[in-house]
Amino acid sequence: MYSYTMRYSRTSALQVSDRCPHCGKRTLVEDVNTGELTCGNCGFVITEKSIDQGPEWRSFSDEKGQDRARAGAPTSITYRDMGLSTMIGSSNRDASGRSFASPMRTTIDRLRKWDNRSPAFGAQEKNLSIALRELEKMADKLGTSQAVRERAAYIYRKALERGLLRGRSIIGITAAALYAAMRDTETPRTLKDIAAANNLEKKAVARDYRILLREMDLTMPVADAARSVNRIASRVGLSEKVARKAIEIVRITEEREISAGKSPMGLAAASLYLAGVMEGEVKTQKEIAEASGVTEVTVRNRYKGLRADLGKQLGLPEAEPAEAILFRAEPSPTV
Repeated sequence: MYSYTMRYSRTSALQVSDRCPHCGKRTLVEDVNTGELTCGNCGFVITEKSIDQGPEWRSFSDEKGQDRARAGAPTSITYRDMGLSTMIGSSNRDASGRSFASPMRTTIDRLRKWDNRSPAFGAQEKNLSIALRELEKMADKLGTSQAVRERAAYIYRKALERGLLRGRSIIGITAAALYAAMRDTETPRTLKDIAAANNLEKKAVARDYRILLREMDLTMPVADAARSVNRIASRVGLSEKVARKAIEIVRITEEREISAGKSPMGLAAASLYLAGVMEGEVKTQKEIAEASGVTEVTVRNRYKGLRADLGKQLGLPEAEPAEAILFRAEPSPTV
């Protein structure tokens, strides 16, 4: 029993006329299995091999028609085998669909077992497989881009080639490689964020990071304080207007070379605090310090420095506003 499908639109595209040349009726039917185009009225076979005008690709994803990939995923160094591995399927049938005989099934099972074991047979391959799985987990927790993951995998592979993993923790070096990739791509994440995502101590991640810098001669760009402003502002609940003003303050400090030698995160926190004072959206220094991962003393000192250096240019009064003094810290509870 064949399943027939009425396809008038395709027929009109293939034929000069969509009428049957024998009886003149417009009841053409296409058999999608045999490729025959016949007349539904008189049974006349118009063509025996019709051309399928549909897409030539097959889709196995949830998007179905939207997925137009003609090949597999691209190669990536975030996979141990660069994404080029193959595997023996679990089906015990040949290409024609016939089941294997008992001796052949035993042979295939043995081949399948060794195919699964052989890729990670050596110690270095096992190390790399574990590290890249951990790297994927860390990157998912931190929401990093694919470019950061590729860079972190590259740094870890080079560290493994130079023997820096000997006697050190795989997770620790992986976290350090991820932090180095973030610094290299100027992604605003701190050591504290990396350590918290992996349940590690901040000092341990910093130590492994310094080892990578020293042994691999890595040169990291200076972190841009403006990239951290929006992140801190969203955490403390400041508006976009205050965030833009803080970025403007950061750019002014860079033009006047005031930011040299200062922590980018501390400068971003102080600029945001100053912008909040100017725009009337004052948050406590404690709130901004906790959101940025620096101390209140750092925020206070950088704020005083910004007022002293940029007060006239920003149109600030010489005396500190009363609301800024009031919101330096949370008021102590009354007894």
